[in-house]
This record gives sequence, structure tokens and C-alpha cells, in this order.
Amino acid sequence: MDPKRSAQDVLRCHLCETPVPPLYCDTCSIHLCTTCGGEHLLDESTEHRVVPFKKRGCTSKCRKHSLKLCELYCAQCDIPICAQCVSSKEHHPHDVLDILNGIESKRNVLKNDLLELEKCIYPKYEEIASDIHLHKVNLNEKSQKLKTAIDKQGEDLHREINYIVTKLKSDLDEMDSNLLADLNRQEDEITCTISKITQSIADLKNLLNSKDVSLFFAHKSRNAEFKKMAPKLTVALPKFTAYMINKEQIYQQFGSLSALLVRPEEYGYTMDYPGADSSSLNRPLVDAPRTITEIYTFSQIVGYHFLCRVSCVNDQNIWIHHDDNMMRLYNLKGELVKSVQTKSGNRPTDIAVTRSGDLVYTDHDDRTVNIVKDTHIQTVIELQRWNPDCVSGSSTGDLLVVMDSDDRKQTKIVRYSGSSEKQSIQYNDIRQPLFSSRYNPKYICENRNLDICVSDCDASAVIVVNQAGKFRFTYTGPPSTTKESFSPRSITTDSQSRILIADLDNNCIHILDQDGQFLRFIESVISPMGLCVDSKDNLYAAEAYKCRVKKIQYCK
Repeated sequence: MDPKRSAQDVLRCHLCETPVPPLYCDTCSIHLCTTCGGEHLLDESTEHRVVPFKKRGCTSKCRKHSLKLCELYCAQCDIPICAQCVSSKEHHPHDVLDILNGIESKRNVLKNDLLELEKCIYPKYEEIASDIHLHKVNLNEKSQKLKTAIDKQGEDLHREINYIVTKLKSDLDEMDSNLLADLNRQEDEITCTISKITQSIADLKNLLNSKDVSLFFAHKSRNAEFKKMAPKLTVALPKFTAYMINKEQIYQQFGSLSALLVRPEEYGYTMDYPGADSSSLNRPLVDAPRTITEIYTFSQIVGYHFLCRVSCVNDQNIWIHHDDNMMRLYNLKGELVKSVQTKSGNRPTDIAVTRSGDLVYTDHDDRTVNIVKDTHIQTVIELQRWNPDCVSGSSTGDLLVVMDSDDRKQTKIVRYSGSSEKQSIQYNDIRQPLFSSRYNPKYICENRNLDICVSDCDASAVIVVNQAGKFRFTYTGPPSTTKESFSPRSITTDSQSRILIADLDNNCIHILDQDGQFLRFIESVISPMGLCVDSKDNLYAAEAYKCRVKKIQYCK
């Protein structure tokens, strides 16, 4: 290296060129030797901040008082401040530190953040990214296996169809053979009789030409015999009656694909920092469900006689509504937190809590869907020629609304993003209605696997479609017979994608897996009408006629 260039690169005092100056003025951004540093401070034209060179950059101009330097730090506000800020009492009684102490404290926070990012958070995300890459690599192989299984199922179905076709053709051949033999026998008999009739005709002609009178009187007529022998030919040819192909039943019997759902927690990772989501915990069913608490609602005091719905805000508060125009928020002690009256004064048809924690309700008579924010009610959906029935929030923040037409002959589900319609679900693949068209409400919820579950009490069934609106299955009751017919009302799902259905007339709750297989009953409820679960999969069941909500633990 050039010695001259090296000498030029040495830091020097900006005022006297003394090499390696030990001081620095943060105000003027210049290097100073010890002698010049003292003289520099005597300049009263501005407020200088001369510090050791290693501590340069520790001061800055105050945001509020531009002519002042920040020599202090407010711990509560987390900002540097000047002496004038302190004297204004704006930061009273906050902890005010020397700026250097504040910087050191902030530096420690940054170090801790860096350490956590490097040692904990980043490796976890790298691990997840690595697993995603492996899943992407294996996706084609797994997809090919599924396609092979689908092809095999298709081959089995084709084999069964080919067997049916072959069997029908074989049966037809046998029927043809039997019928042909019968026709041949009848043909032989008719031919023989025709020969006899022909002979009789010839004999009669000869007799008429004869002069022998004795032959006339010797003749015996055979006409009566031939009339009696004449058969009534009835031929019943085979017929083939083609039944209408029910595509829905074919889909049900053939098989279905479960919806693909990829979420980071499903890889089994739990972040080692506050706020980590624990919803991926496995929660099997307990042997015997138990009631944790009972919440007696306001209705028992004022005399309302029917508890309709319940919806969890969080693990401490629930919204309910009775057969009046009020919606009430209760805590788990049974204390009324607040009440909200519907905008129109009508009784709400259904209530639900959105992903953001706001209350949403439907007003069938007013044709509106409304959101309650604190005590303000905002109408987000106004319908024409359709009336909103039940409502549910979705994992994407959309609203799923069941609605029926004015003539009550049609029912459909519409997905809304804000006030915009995104999706309509009404028919299956062969244009048959998925839901009954009678008046009773059809309760709705979205499952964790993004299936849409609808409780149709008029049809005594629960209908489940996938996220795209394609039919998956129908549940019409348990394998064992209940005392009364299946009477589904409210429906909800838990973190394990299990489906829970309130059975009003049988005083129980059905639990299904995500594919509609019956798992068990919860029988400790009377006339359950409304259902919801909290973040820990505790079940809240609204007993309609007793006007109380039971909190039930049914899984671990």
C-alpha cells in the first residue's frame, strides 16, 4: 500500500489536522482533538454535543424541539427526548434515562430479538420450508397412487357393469331359446292341423262332385273340431327397462377425495415464543362427557320461554338470543355483560361470531344481514326476492348465508366477501336441489377441512358439501334407532373436524367424524337448540325450554 495514501486515510481533527482525534461532535458531525474539543464547546451559536469517538452517533435532534439535542431516553414511550421535553412534564411520571443507558437497553433488546430470530424462529421456518419441499417432491408420487386407486375402483365398477351386461345378455339368450322352442312346437302343431284341414277341403270337393248319395250321408263334419283346436297365439317377447342413472348414488358408492388443507401447524411444529397456536393438538373423545358449568340466562327472570342460539366470542363470553328482539352477551358466571336490540326491532333469525370477533345476525323479515360493532349495527347485505336464514363465519373471513326464496320453493347457500357475492351453492351435479325448500331454518357451519355443513331439519338430514360446493355425503341419523326420528337443529365443528349436531326431539347431540361416520352421543342435554365450541373444544349447548347454556367437556 502507498505510504502517502495510508497517511491520508488516518482520521484527523477537522480543525487542526491532529491525527487520530479522540472526540467527536454529534451536532456538527466532525472529529476533534482534545484541545479543539474544548474550544468547540465555547461556540454558543448552537448546542454542541462532544462525546468520545466510540460513542459517536448517540445523540440526535429532538423531534419536537428541533434546536435541542436528545440527551435522555423515555422508557415508556421508547423514544429519545431532550431536557425541554422533560421540563414540559409530557413524560411525567415516565422513567427517564440517560441516552447512553437507553441506547444500551435498546441494544440489548435488539440482541435478544436477533438471538431469538436466529436460534428459534428462523430454524423452525426453515424446517417447515424443508418439509414443504419434501411434500412437493412426494406430491406427484402420492397423486399417482391416488390415481391408481381411482383407476382400480373404476375398473372394479366397470367389471361389475360388464358382469351385469353379460348376465342380462345371457338371460336374454336363454329366454330367446325357450321362446323359440315353444314357437317351433306351436308351428309344428299348426302345420299338422293345416295339413288335416287341407285334406278335409279336398275330400269335401271330391264329395261334392260325387254321384254316390251314400257318401253324402256318411260324411262327418270336422269344422267344430278344427274351430276348437284353433289356438290363440300370444307371444310375450322380452323387454328391457332402463332405469334412470342416479349419478349422486354413483358418486356416493364410488368414493370421494378428502379436501386438501395445508397449514403450518399441521406439520407438528410449535413455535417457542408467546402467541403460538396450539389448535393442532390432538384431542380424542373422553369416555364420559361431563358438564363443567351451567349458565342460567336472563330469560328466566323476564319470562321469555325459548332459548334459540348461542355463539362463543372467546373462552370467557358467549352471545345468546331468545324469542325476542334482543341479543345478549353473558360471561361464564351467568352475568349479563350487555344487550343489543336488532336494528329493525324484529327477532333475529340467527346469530354468529365472525373471525374478527364481531357479532353478525340475520333478519329474515327485513331481508338483511347485519354486523354489530360495539353497539353500532351495520347492514352489510340487503336481499331482494330472497330471505336470509342462518349464517356462519368462515376461516377466510367470508360469510356463509343460507337463504330461501319468497315463494319458499328454493333454498341456497351464498358466500359473501363483505357485500359481494362470491359463490352460490344450490344444486348437485345432476341439477337436483341439495336442500329442502320448506320453511324451517337450515343451520350452517364451516368445518376445519373447509367443508360446508348444513343441518336441514325439514329433510331430517345433515348435508355436507366441499369448499367448491360439490356434494360429499348426507347423514340421516345414527346406525342404531333413537326413540324419536332424527330432528337436527344447530350444528358446529371442532378443531379435529368433528361435526356436532343438536337433536332436539331426542335430547342428545350427535358427534360425527369429518366423513360423516357416527362416533357417539352426548346425552346430558334436554332439548338442545343452539351449539358452539370454544378454542379448547369445550361445547356450549343451549337448552331451548330450560333457557340455560351447558358447558360440556367431551374431549381431552
